Amino acid sequence: MESFESILSFISGQVLWGPPMLFALAFTGVYLTIGLKAIPLRKIGYAFKQLWDGRKGQGEGLISPFNALMTSLSATIGTGNIAGVATAIYSGGPGALFWMWCIALVGMATKYAEAVCAVHFRDKDINGNTVGGPMYYIKNGMGERWKWLASAFAVFGMLAGFGIGNTVQSNSVADALESTFGIDPLVTGISLAILVGLVLLGGIQRLAGVAGKLVPIMALLYVLAGIITLAINASQIPSAFNLIFTHAFTPSSAAGGFAGATVWAAIRFGVARGVFSNEAGLGSAPIAHAVAQTDSPVRQGTIAMLGTFIDTLIVCSITGLVIIVTGAWTSGETGASLSTLAFNTALPGGEYIVSLGLAVFAFTTILGWSYYSERCTEFLFGPKAVMPFRIAWVIAVPLGAVMSLGLVWSLADALNAMMAIPNLIALLVLSPVVFKLSKEYFSKLP
Repeated sequence: MESFESILSFISGQVLWGPPMLFALAFTGVYLTIGLKAIPLRKIGYAFKQLWDGRKGQGEGLISPFNALMTSLSATIGTGNIAGVATAIYSGGPGALFWMWCIALVGMATKYAEAVCAVHFRDKDINGNTVGGPMYYIKNGMGERWKWLASAFAVFGMLAGFGIGNTVQSNSVADALESTFGIDPLVTGISLAILVGLVLLGGIQRLAGVAGKLVPIMALLYVLAGIITLAINASQIPSAFNLIFTHAFTPSSAAGGFAGATVWAAIRFGVARGVFSNEAGLGSAPIAHAVAQTDSPVRQGTIAMLGTFIDTLIVCSITGLVIIVTGAWTSGETGASLSTLAFNTALPGGEYIVSLGLAVFAFTTILGWSYYSERCTEFLFGPKAVMPFRIAWVIAVPLGAVMSLGLVWSLADALNAMMAIPNLIALLVLSPVVFKLSKEYFSKLP
């Protein structure tokens, strides 16, 4: 089993998430940004206006445009924002944060295009409910002969959810609460399972309602704690930015417990952890945006791209800057422990902020990914598979809290990469549709 795990870890880390995949994600983002004439970057203000106006729906769909974004953010704002950023800096140095920003800026175009395609090519299930996502824009946009590619995405999405969106999250919560509060992992797992089950019984409407209330509150509290920490260390902020921009292009020397990092390490870990956090290109978020109550794919696309902006350029930046300004990045710690140390250095009780933040972030990630995997399951097996899926999803939560996850992490990373492959192919093939719809929409605006 150990040899199988090491082989899978190699395939996941060096092959599926190696240079070719990182290049494919970056290339797609750059290509879409250029093809859209930088609309995702130029229309940030317009996007926030649409988000505010999108608290009530304007068209067919199941949930408001605002709650569609909150549902997608519930899945993306999670362990990647706390542990993922810390791992990137530990492995790639301060320069990794710069490359996280870069992949986020081009990733906004990717997320925009995903949502435009998801709404434009969305469908109805046999019960008349709105459904959508990569499996539908592959099938409806690229034709029936590509349905095998749509099915491949759905298989990878269904299985990946049980890893990165479920067991990995419950394990992170259990570990954080045990180390900080001494709570038994099994108790955490069972409690989480009950809460998740209560939300899932209400379907997407209840899930979106919970996300619409919980995500903004938790994100604002975490960002506020980060801003306070940065204010306490305000004198170190200029030197922190100097470290970030310097080590984005020059190797990071060893310092304290930090072993040093090459420029390639900064690029690789910055890009990989950035994508892991904001999921631009994976094809997960458009499943939520497809059911938004909107009459315009482009309008929902502008709202969707804010997910990458908020997740990486705001939340991840806060975590990264706190780690750097406090000097914790040279401690030799990594993952959530590094983030905990950083907050604890400046704020009394910083470990509680990280532990509770991680717990809430992971809980909402379990909810968000449950919807993604459920829609993939329904695409493959029909509505009759929804209830068995929800039961299996709830059972997996406490199992993840008590099990060793080395193998699960590697498998989840591999499946996430395999989700991205059919999605990126579809985005490139359907890009002329995205460009045409965008040009028509914005040419009519005053």
